[in-house]
Amino acid sequence: MNRPIQQIFLHLIGCVVFLSLPLLFSPESLSLSDYLTNPPTQRDLITYILLLGVFYSNFYWLIPRLYFQHKYFLYILINIVCFFLITAIPAYLIHRPFRPGPGFPPMPPPQMIAPTKTIAPPHTRFFFDFNQHLFLFLGVLFLALLLKVRARLKQAEAEKLHAELAYLKAQVNPHFLFNTLNSIYSLALEKSDSTADAVVKLSSMMRYVLLETSRDKVALEQEISYISDYIDLQQIRFEGSSKVDFSVTGQPAGKSIIPLLLIPFVENAFKYGVNPEEPSVIHIHIILSDNQLRLDVRNKKVARPQPTPISSGLGIQNTKQRLQLLYPGRHTLQIDDKDVDFSVSLTLKLT
Repeated sequence: MNRPIQQIFLHLIGCVVFLSLPLLFSPESLSLSDYLTNPPTQRDLITYILLLGVFYSNFYWLIPRLYFQHKYFLYILINIVCFFLITAIPAYLIHRPFRPGPGFPPMPPPQMIAPTKTIAPPHTRFFFDFNQHLFLFLGVLFLALLLKVRARLKQAEAEKLHAELAYLKAQVNPHFLFNTLNSIYSLALEKSDSTADAVVKLSSMMRYVLLETSRDKVALEQEISYISDYIDLQQIRFEGSSKVDFSVTGQPAGKSIIPLLLIPFVENAFKYGVNPEEPSVIHIHIILSDNQLRLDVRNKKVARPQPTPISSGLGIQNTKQRLQLLYPGRHTLQIDDKDVDFSVSLTLKLT
């Protein structure tokens, strides 16, 4: 059952239960026909129907257009008028004396009825209903406010989350673009024969970034293919000076993941674990089992001849934030930064 149909169903159930309250509080020995012909019950049913109207008019119109717009005086005034109307209308529509049906005990003779037991006039009935339904009216009003304020807070949180993710993704994409272009630039300066192959790899990576990462989730196979292209590009760039132990265990088919979530850890390993002047080894393992993914990345820290001209420093930090936003309670991240090596172990619960 999708969410809109579920909400309609819950509203219908709530309305039926609410309108059943006058019947539930009537004498238990009466039949349904006696309930519906009983003037006090009829008045209560009309009142409850009007209260439902107050609830939905507040929920869909008064609260969004008046309360949230800080028009408190007009909002309170309209609700006061509504309260007097739902109190007065049932009392003046149905004020005939009660005539018992077959389920009621017989009425005593008129001469035996004390004067204090006479039918209350309409204006007395009005004040009785006023006191009787005030608490119920305030309860309905409070419920409408509570639900609408809660819905608005959830909407604000969703919009904030969307804005934060859009900001983080806008930072991630240029970060990758800079590093891959820097690799191609290095190959071009060296007039390497691998430049054409590197351009093809870069084209595949950029196609993925531009066309696929706008989605909330992508196929895990595409994310792994992106990582594989990145590794190939870096190996072309360093011409075999670095050894990469890369493996994927398990079946990625049918699984999805947030785009560009794993690559910052791989990129970090190449950034700090590769030096063309000395051999280095990078271990990258992706292990899949059921709906769980584990990424292990380990690299030896090497001496870097010179710092990167432009370094955003945003990759891993952004990934931490995205994990907190998108996989709360569904991931573990362990980063071990030692003097000699650097390792990352990430575990995700996938969908």
